[in-house]
Amino acid sequence: MQSIFGTDGIRGVFNKEITYSLAYKIGYALGLTIENNNPIIIGRDTRISGEILLNALAKGINASGKKFINLGICPTPAIPFLIQKEKFSSGIMISASHNPPEYNGIKIFDHNGKKVTKNFEYKIQKLIEEFNQNISITSKYSSLNSNKELLDIYISSLIQTMGGEDLSGIKIILDTCHGSATICAKKIFQNLGADVTVINNSIDGLKINVNCGSTHLEPLKKALIEYPADMGFSFDGDADRVIGLDSKGNVLDGDHILFLWGRELMKQNILTNNLLISTQMANLGFEKAWDKIGGILYRTDVGDKYVYDAMKVKRATLGGEQSGHILSKINNFSGDGILTALQIAKYCKKKKINLNDWFKTSFNPFPQKLTNISLDFNINKINPKTKILIDQTIENYQSNNSDDFRIYIRPSGTEPLMRVLVEAENQTKVNYLSTEIKNKLSFEIYKIMN
Repeated sequence: MQSIFGTDGIRGVFNKEITYSLAYKIGYALGLTIENNNPIIIGRDTRISGEILLNALAKGINASGKKFINLGICPTPAIPFLIQKEKFSSGIMISASHNPPEYNGIKIFDHNGKKVTKNFEYKIQKLIEEFNQNISITSKYSSLNSNKELLDIYISSLIQTMGGEDLSGIKIILDTCHGSATICAKKIFQNLGADVTVINNSIDGLKINVNCGSTHLEPLKKALIEYPADMGFSFDGDADRVIGLDSKGNVLDGDHILFLWGRELMKQNILTNNLLISTQMANLGFEKAWDKIGGILYRTDVGDKYVYDAMKVKRATLGGEQSGHILSKINNFSGDGILTALQIAKYCKKKKINLNDWFKTSFNPFPQKLTNISLDFNINKINPKTKILIDQTIENYQSNNSDDFRIYIRPSGTEPLMRVLVEAENQTKVNYLSTEIKNKLSFEIYKIMN
């Protein structure tokens, strides 16, 4: 049986890769694997399939002899926070993050609130394979009550991270993308005194991430024109990522957030070795600017768990991804889009500076272009010959260009795609090489795989 786990848990199209039966088996296997008898906490985003998968997981957990607590709709970071706070034995988040509504996923956290290890994933996988033919699954559906008090504890914790600072006098627009942030983002910012306007704020699993949210910034840009504000923040489906916009519509992605926030921590002498952790997707302009002010940027493979692993080894204080997934010491390195947005707004208030003026002090990004090569086969079936081809392509193009050029190619961890990133100082060069590399790889991969 092929591994059900990808780069960030289990993910796929509902009723295709992610089924009721699979969710039941995962719940059952998890219950058998964990030794602690404390309940398992489960949360979900707004997708229609979330309630169905929640039922399946819950029944599987109960069948294993363990108990669960249903948190209901919540941001992903609420799960690891509450695991630590309330001593749950494990946690599950049902979400496909930034993916379209037809997708869903299952993320598993251990008793420390960390995403489970490869070894733990192997144990779950092995159990599922063993009882694949020997388990009776009931698909009887029932409504499960959610625990609102636990969500309030998480909300209070975010407010407390402000250290007594408020956001009075600041106008903010939030795009909650019909996802997890709809349940609490407006309440948090208003509680802190901000003048808040919210768009795409209905709990609607059919609209989650559809032309809105952190991967579709046009609605937020339009809102900033219609309702002038100091800043705007756009979350993804499960609110563990955020992308900011200043009053002029300039995009504050994860690279800019790390640079500006990191520089403040550097000034306070609380940034370990002036080190930031990011991924291979981080902009080359970011790296060069950070190096110029005495910082060190360490790159990992794409994925917040790789960022976390590097932060742990190197004792880093701040890290994250260009996509807006930021990990900080504040909440024990759990990516939280709402927390990140609060910190950016707090710095603006403390520094008595608007986000547009602060943004002007950030770095000048190199032109970057990310293109996708669609694959008609499962991403895990890429063979060694194809991997060698990719490595040779990177090496050839890199050696024939200057230090102000970078290429990065990787398979998507969530979709049947190969992602090709090209960046250089010149936009024309980026466009030309991006097209050339994509066409070359598409042709060669097709030949090898067929």
